[in-house]
Amino acid sequence: MPSKVIEIGYGNVKKVKIGGGGKLVLIGGPCAIENRAHAFMMAERIGEICEDLNVDWVYKSCYDKDCRSSPDSYHGLGLEDGLQILSDIRDKFGIPVTSDFSDTSWAKATGEVCDLVQVPAYLCRQTSILRAAAETGRPIHLKKGQFMSPWNMANSVKKIEAAGGNQVLLGDRGTFFGYNMLVNDMRSFPIMARTGYPVCYDATHSIQMPTSMGDISGGQREYIPYLVRAAAACGVDAIFAEIHNDPKNAKSDPNTVLNIKDLRHVLGQAIEVHNLRLELLEKYGPDNVE
Repeated sequence: MPSKVIEIGYGNVKKVKIGGGGKLVLIGGPCAIENRAHAFMMAERIGEICEDLNVDWVYKSCYDKDCRSSPDSYHGLGLEDGLQILSDIRDKFGIPVTSDFSDTSWAKATGEVCDLVQVPAYLCRQTSILRAAAETGRPIHLKKGQFMSPWNMANSVKKIEAAGGNQVLLGDRGTFFGYNMLVNDMRSFPIMARTGYPVCYDATHSIQMPTSMGDISGGQREYIPYLVRAAAACGVDAIFAEIHNDPKNAKSDPNTVLNIKDLRHVLGQAIEVHNLRLELLEKYGPDNVE
């Protein structure tokens, strides 16, 4: 059965629909907001690629990365300055924007600007965070924790629903596999889809090797295209990717962000796989086998 459709976008920005067997959507941008000029440049360049590929998208960049491995790591510009930049990007480009929040006191301000609020994977069970996300009234991107089974995400969804939220996108960013390694279980997507909500694949965090380099995380960026194609074949409704024009000098997640020069290649293949899957479902019927 097709998932529910969530609609992202308020005011004058373009409305983006995710789910229901529709188009594959991109959620993407730099991991953290580095400065105003860089944020605007990335929004423009990603937007040009998405327009060429006829892809609806949501600009993502965080104002405060509260889960960095080291106290010396870059956290972002902060709530006030970061949200102002996201607000200005909405106005200039007419696109929805999103950021995560890690403190319940940040939720209201985040929801006043962002069209989609994101719950970080580490906090996906935190009742106060889930309640605060629901109370913003915005659609919620709920990432599956690296420590969570896909079937237990239904409990986090129930917490959001109990607080009045009814627009949820469930994302997978890999599962802990021993120390400093993540693995993707592609069963996660149909399992999380049983909640009735659309599902998303986080292509760049999934190839992360958490804190494998001492005080920062390593990564295996070369596997992004393979995993994106696999996720698209498994029925995801959206692809999440942190994207940078100069990965080695990115202030956050330099070892995992996707180089923007590769975005057209990766996203274009994902769209073709997604569309082929829909054609095969039309021809042969549902995926589920009893």
